[in-house]
Amino acid sequence: MSTAISPDVTSITVDAADGPAEVYLARPDGTPRAGIVLYMDALGLRPQIAEMAARIASWGYGVIAPHVFYRWGTADELSPDGPLMTPEERAAFFGPAVMGRIEGYTAALSRQDDVAWVEALTSELGDVPIGTTGYCFGARLATQLAGELPERVAAVGGWHGAALATDAPDSPHTFLAAATAEFHYGHADHDPSMPPDAVAALGSALSAAGLTHRNEIFAGAAHGYTMKDTSSYGAEHENRHWQALEALYARTF
Repeated sequence: MSTAISPDVTSITVDAADGPAEVYLARPDGTPRAGIVLYMDALGLRPQIAEMAARIASWGYGVIAPHVFYRWGTADELSPDGPLMTPEERAAFFGPAVMGRIEGYTAALSRQDDVAWVEALTSELGDVPIGTTGYCFGARLATQLAGELPERVAAVGGWHGAALATDAPDSPHTFLAAATAEFHYGHADHDPSMPPDAVAALGSALSAAGLTHRNEIFAGAAHGYTMKDTSSYGAEHENRHWQALEALYARTF
């Protein structure tokens, strides 16, 4: 079953590890050059994510954006009712329930689901090479996917990522040792979820793994700079991220 979200994006249902999950699907015109897993930010599946999936598809790639919080409810139940265009609205949304989902979606749970997302992508598009991009906590998931499926994932983008290098045994940066992809990270300046020492630790892990990478700090950018439906949006930094991501995929695929 599929439902039209926009002229370019449909919603399909995927059998994930613990039940059915909604997934946005965007197809390119013609044969896809690759398939991209787009990991949403913590605000969830919503028109903003559909727009982003359609833009990547316009470059010639097939894209899926999974509702990774399906264990907690549907995308409509968990995403904001509308844009969060003031800092107060954005802060109010990030209450205990949202933070509980972020913390509750552990590396162990995401590992169970990641195979389902990739299988859904290849089921829809065929045996295509795989890339990924992730936003906010989704950058964590994109990083993990590359370490879980190093033989499949060839390119990773991570934008205003949160907690990518911590002291936890399952910290995302520990997955880099097994990865083979090329990486491009664009960190928000003065982001408390990714301070300078964490950016440096991530860079050290990328270098130690011998991975081709760019690990940049976007000066003056707020956490969430790509999201036009929030008060964190910054047009200059969003455009810089699109240019970097399109170039990454062009080099890889």
